Amino acid sequence: MATRLEQILQDNRFTRFIMIVIMVNAVTLGLETSEQVMARVGGLIHLIDELCLGIFIVEILMKLIARRLRFFLNGWSVFDFVIVGIALVPGAQGFSVLRALRILRVLRVVSVAPRLRRVVEGFVTALPGMGSVFLLMAIIFYIGAVMATKLFGASFPEWFGTLGRSGYSLFQIMTLESWSMGIVRPVMEVFPYAWAFFVPFIMVTTFAVVNLLVGLIVNSMQDAHSEEEGQRTDAYRDEVLSRLKAIEARLDREEQQHSKL
Repeated sequence: MATRLEQILQDNRFTRFIMIVIMVNAVTLGLETSEQVMARVGGLIHLIDELCLGIFIVEILMKLIARRLRFFLNGWSVFDFVIVGIALVPGAQGFSVLRALRILRVLRVVSVAPRLRRVVEGFVTALPGMGSVFLLMAIIFYIGAVMATKLFGASFPEWFGTLGRSGYSLFQIMTLESWSMGIVRPVMEVFPYAWAFFVPFIMVTTFAVVNLLVGLIVNSMQDAHSEEEGQRTDAYRDEVLSRLKAIEARLDREEQQHSKL
């Protein structure tokens, strides 16, 4: 029975079916936010949501029966288990926030689609290197916030009055969201040489450190892709070798039979 269930789980048609159910469930969860839609077909939407949840539960049970303890050794299987488990938490009182997390079921598409898994695995692999970059960025922000508070805090207390406000304003500047007309140019009307502080800050954070993060993620994704391709190559090589050995054994048997004759 376990072998049969594993064959069903590995079937591409079953995978596509689960993908369709995830997409349908995502649409229904989105429609639940519309009061007009819920007033008209709320019962049908809740029914579809419950059916999707039931399918997910059956899928998890199939995996548990087929793989048993091996189920919990796979990170993606545990991820699916937690996501589905959240949906089973009662929606009353303090658990209402957890019920709102039902939308996380849409994330199951990541565990189903191999290419999306590769993206997430590349991101997770890049986390150690990203930690060092984040630490560097935190140091840069701290230095910049202290300098901005001392330089511009007295004249612009709303933006640079405290260390926290300076950090938030610098973060807005780093994202290039209304940084020139919204913050820097008004500051430059009082401090004409303020550009000497803001321009290097943008060059270092926006164009250097952020691109360094992107580079780390891209490299990790390429490494994950190369590792996956290597595994496929090894599997194909093993399959070819096993077939050659089978052919060789068959030829040996035929040669032995021929020599007896």
